[in-house]
Amino acid sequence: MFANLSRNDWLLFLGFSLVVLISPWTLTPFGAGYPALLQKFCIFGIFALGFNILFGLTGYLSFGHAAFLGVGSYAAVWSFKLFTMNVVPSVIFGIAAAGLFAVVIGFISLRRSGIYFSILTLAFAQMSYNLAYSVLTPITNGETGLQLTLNDPRIIDNAFAAPGAGLPQTNLFGIDMSGYPGFYFCAGALIICFFLTMRIFRSPFGMMLRAIKSNQNRMRYTGFNTKPYLLTAFVISGMYAGLAGSLMAATDPLAGAERMQWTASGEVVLMTILGGVGTLVGPVLGAGVIKYFENIFSSFNEGTLHATFAFLPDGLETVAVKLAGLFVGDGWHLTLGVIFMLIVIFLPGGIMEGIARLAKLAGVKRKSSRAELSAGSAQPAE
Repeated sequence: MFANLSRNDWLLFLGFSLVVLISPWTLTPFGAGYPALLQKFCIFGIFALGFNILFGLTGYLSFGHAAFLGVGSYAAVWSFKLFTMNVVPSVIFGIAAAGLFAVVIGFISLRRSGIYFSILTLAFAQMSYNLAYSVLTPITNGETGLQLTLNDPRIIDNAFAAPGAGLPQTNLFGIDMSGYPGFYFCAGALIICFFLTMRIFRSPFGMMLRAIKSNQNRMRYTGFNTKPYLLTAFVISGMYAGLAGSLMAATDPLAGAERMQWTASGEVVLMTILGGVGTLVGPVLGAGVIKYFENIFSSFNEGTLHATFAFLPDGLETVAVKLAGLFVGDGWHLTLGVIFMLIVIFLPGGIMEGIARLAKLAGVKRKSSRAELSAGSAQPAE
């Protein structure tokens, strides 16, 4: 299933890992260097990476991936309540629960393709949301959400130490998961997921998924059974979402039905398209852009805008504040919509296509500069 990586792949992996690990320093000037937002970057980066394995490689567009995100969160919180506040078992339970759920949904949904597959996954996600919100309240706690309580058994933790006075904190073998330790735990998970995704993309299994995307009917005519490959890709993608959901619970031990809504499924679709479908780094970039706008631009208020445009005359400052106010604060969706529209129109391949064009342009300029220097040096002196 896996394949050996080339030298360029290893360089990409090392560069990606370095960028992720030093992001608390590099993103601070942009107002995004605090742990809570960095954790979101990593968690939704994992979510988008997993979705890209299905959509980017097979072309099957799922509108129900938030169901696996929610299942992973619920499984992780139940692990905290029943066994231990250590995040390792919660992550394992979250991945396993999401994977089993993905087997069931994938087995049924993959009987159809195209828009019918998308509608089936959306229907399953909405069914899961309604079940979590109302029917399964003994398990999910309904609209209140599943939370920790003082009466939770926590069998493993209480067997070795007496329970404290307040609610316990999630930990990694004693290391508190709040703040930057929580970010680096999520960052480590993101780096591992990126490595696994790279191996899948470069493997014969990944090539088979690309062939299915290219022409599934032709593969069927040759007698090749594509269903096991599609189901495997669907389950792997669901397990990535389950990991993302369990990391949400690890950094904030709460699980709610809102994580399974169709809007959350649509968000990961936007992340992947915005960054670049079928690319390795693109979905992570798309997740970072959307979460940055959601958390930074949405926090801008009228006072912030007045401070920004204070250098303008009073009349122009008022106009500038009113115009900019349409795109920040509650209107941050408008900014994201404009950016998404421009990228879809001018960069169908997403942010990664723009980066590739800039790199190509820089390479052309570098070659032309070298050619001019060579031509100049070849001319005879007068």
